[in-house]
Amino acid sequence: MDRGRRGGGMVGLLLLQALSEYGRLDRKPPVTAGLIAANTLIYLRPKFLDPILPTLNQVWFNPHLIVKNKDLKRFILSAFYHTGEPHLVYNMLSLLWKGIQLENAMGSFEFASMVAALLGMSQGITLLLAKSLVLFDYEKAYYNEYAVGFSGVLFAMKVVLYSQSDSYTYVHGLMVPARYAAWAELVLIQMLVPGVSFLGHLGGILAGISYLYLTGARSCANPFVKIMRGAARLLGWPLRYVNGMFRPSSGRVFGRGTLRGRETPGVWSCGACTYENSGLLNVCEMCGTERDGDADGFTPTAGGGAISVEELRQRRVERFGRW
Repeated sequence: MDRGRRGGGMVGLLLLQALSEYGRLDRKPPVTAGLIAANTLIYLRPKFLDPILPTLNQVWFNPHLIVKNKDLKRFILSAFYHTGEPHLVYNMLSLLWKGIQLENAMGSFEFASMVAALLGMSQGITLLLAKSLVLFDYEKAYYNEYAVGFSGVLFAMKVVLYSQSDSYTYVHGLMVPARYAAWAELVLIQMLVPGVSFLGHLGGILAGISYLYLTGARSCANPFVKIMRGAARLLGWPLRYVNGMFRPSSGRVFGRGTLRGRETPGVWSCGACTYENSGLLNVCEMCGTERDGDADGFTPTAGGGAISVEELRQRRVERFGRW
């Protein structure tokens, strides 16, 4: 690989466009600016960075080499490398437009968290798709494919950006519903530029959908937080189950029975209205009848049977002084 590159006219155009957009903003999104700067510097390879930057051949995203050598360098860094100026400028202009909207809406910290999550998820899903296709004898087409670029993350960002939109947008001159723009672009790019990575773009779309599912569609929380919470709940289930077995029942009393249908010790049933009262009470809380006797001059009905609804109402009126 050449030691250092000189920025051509397209990189200069990218710089001018970025400066123009940022100049019009009251709040300049720093994470978006940092991502554009990082991708551009890696492509230009200035002399002071050349000794520490891997070459393009060392970071190609190749599923076979990543699995065989457990190569995390290819897994992560391949997203930040581009094969030429058109490739770089197209992706960075797309990142500029999407990043400004998402970062200003979410905040820089949450936006950075989302980009990190989408990067890992899009690369991981692409790797899983390529590995799965080996079962169908597609390994020559996909398992040994070489690809680089930020496109997978950009497709995922487009899914997130348009997830709640009911409007329409243009995709290469074709008007489509905004929430399906990523799918339309996947098909159109494959038709117009057959050499691009189909699995990489598809992995990005699926990563965006997964991110929305893990964050509840409207929340911007990092999905890894939900994963960890879910794992903690799953691991803590046996302890909660054992604890529940030895915890005494605290069923609440309701009329003729308890909440769980179990008999509760220390409860007595009123002979007049059949209401079940706490053992600490000597007078029925419902009708005022004394335990094993009468209260307020009232007597149970003949034979200790249940009183009528009207009589119960009259007793409550006289006991509590209200309707």
